[in-house]
Amino acid sequence: MVCEGGGAIGGEAMEDKVSMELTEEILRSMEVGMAFRDYNGRISSMDFHKASNYLVTASDDESIRLYDVANATCLKTINSKKYGVDLVCFTSQPTTVIYSSKNGWDESLRLLSLHDNKYLRYFKGHHDRVVSLSLCPRKECFISGSLDRTVLLWDQRAEKCQGLFRVQGRPAVAYDDQGMVFTIAFGGYIRMFDARKYEKGPFDIYSAAGDFSEANVVKFSNDGRLILLTTMDGHIHVLDSFRGTTIATYNVKPVSSNATLEASFSPDGMFVVSAGSGDGSVYAWNVRSGKEVTSWLSTETEPPVIKWAPGSLMFVTGSSELSFWIPDLSKLGSYVGAK
Repeated sequence: MVCEGGGAIGGEAMEDKVSMELTEEILRSMEVGMAFRDYNGRISSMDFHKASNYLVTASDDESIRLYDVANATCLKTINSKKYGVDLVCFTSQPTTVIYSSKNGWDESLRLLSLHDNKYLRYFKGHHDRVVSLSLCPRKECFISGSLDRTVLLWDQRAEKCQGLFRVQGRPAVAYDDQGMVFTIAFGGYIRMFDARKYEKGPFDIYSAAGDFSEANVVKFSNDGRLILLTTMDGHIHVLDSFRGTTIATYNVKPVSSNATLEASFSPDGMFVVSAGSGDGSVYAWNVRSGKEVTSWLSTETEPPVIKWAPGSLMFVTGSSELSFWIPDLSKLGSYVGAK
């Protein structure tokens, strides 16, 4: 069922955590169960809160929208007309987010209360567009990477950055799920840092399978054992986070210079889904075999962003509309059963 918004999402996948093992057959059966089509611009970023059923999106129409995923409803729309909005991430609280601007004249990051639409803090330090943002899951810290070729480390309680790295290229940054390690990717290499003593520099540096194109997105699997890196040349690399060895590389159509090649691990780390290829299609791969599981063609001209919902049989894509993808259990017959 594809709707304009609101109502139930054809099945219990929206509100239930994973009650069955994700398999290739289940992945192939996934389809859009709900779509919100009331955006007036492309969705540039979105984030799931790890401990609640909330999703937040940022759009080129200068809106920040909060969704109740369990009930498939938009709870609130907040406009950021003055600053614009590009990247958005939840803090540990489902009522506050940090977001980057998109107006070309003020590159500050902002801590925003969604409850009463008030700015709680400004974080000033970047001098060009912020292209990567990651929040520490365990502490009130976050990290940002900018086209000004700096990566800044922040404490949510202080306006000034706590650390600065200068990089040679477009940086992609991410914390692991424990908040013990963060990584900075640029120039064909992934640099690993101990979050407790980052000032000592990286404790390891991994090669991105000889791919020296600009980094787009880097992230860890939920168990921290894998790293995913996407690049402007249309490559998606999966590496062992402890050894730095490349486990798999997937190739899609390269994205344009101002777009982002997005990808996401499934909650169990067994699959990778990507929705940022140059042809706008959505792809899924098996991490162990390295083979493509399935793909879904798209009529979108702009590559969408994608996020897998924590602990759920659902992922979400965002382009000119917000789409929730869930399994069509009717296609699976008696094969699918609860654990």
